[in-house]
Amino acid sequence: ILQLAYNTADSIIVGRYAGHASLAAVGSTTSIIFLIITLFNGVSIGANYMAARDFGAQDDKGLFRTVHCAALLSVILGLLACVCGLLLSTPLLRWADAPEDVLPLSVLYLRIYFLGVPALVVYNFGSVLLRAVGDTFYPLLFMIVSGALNVALNLLLVVVIPLDVAGVAIATSVSQLLSAVLVTVRLCTFRGPCRLDLRKIRLYPDRTGQMLQLGFSAGLQGVLFSASNVMIQSAINSFGPVVMAGSSAASGNCDFL
Repeated sequence: ILQLAYNTADSIIVGRYAGHASLAAVGSTTSIIFLIITLFNGVSIGANYMAARDFGAQDDKGLFRTVHCAALLSVILGLLACVCGLLLSTPLLRWADAPEDVLPLSVLYLRIYFLGVPALVVYNFGSVLLRAVGDTFYPLLFMIVSGALNVALNLLLVVVIPLDVAGVAIATSVSQLLSAVLVTVRLCTFRGPCRLDLRKIRLYPDRTGQMLQLGFSAGLQGVLFSASNVMIQSAINSFGPVVMAGSSAASGNCDFL
């Protein structure tokens, strides 16, 4: 919910201070961003399951391999998603029928957002590893802190420094980076077999295969649902920027409440 609130905060601040065209541009990316978050939340379930299994079985060696494999896998998947997103931002938005008059702003927002996706994936994997061993407080705390930073940077980069759509996208990416750094520091300082040593991260073929097999099935389930939201957004986009802005304002307020 807090990860989705990033985009909601962007919509609220852009709509209030930058106008309906900018709000429409941010709103046209919402369904695509929801799809991305759903996919990688699902993929991280594989690491969560394996870490919880090893922890419950008191298999310290297995947990060590799972943690260090998941850490490197999250970086690889995040960078792959970033590159694909930067290359496919325009086709994705055209698929969602984003109007030509807001397309440049939508592409700019989405590309800057994709620069923060590696941090998003690292946070997701790190947080599920912590939850697997019973630490549910710190992942939530880190997301609250980064969410507060997102709102503060939104106000700074839109109201004080008028960067418009680029400002809210930068704020989101920086906030995601903070959450990734915090969860990594927590893993590196964790007392117990879940502790991460950055010098020992590597891919273990058996662990990697199991994580991907378990994770992508869960991620695919979420993506199939999210694809319907893209289709709905596409229908809304066909009515033009004013309707898009109204839809974004309504959905943003509902999410916020």
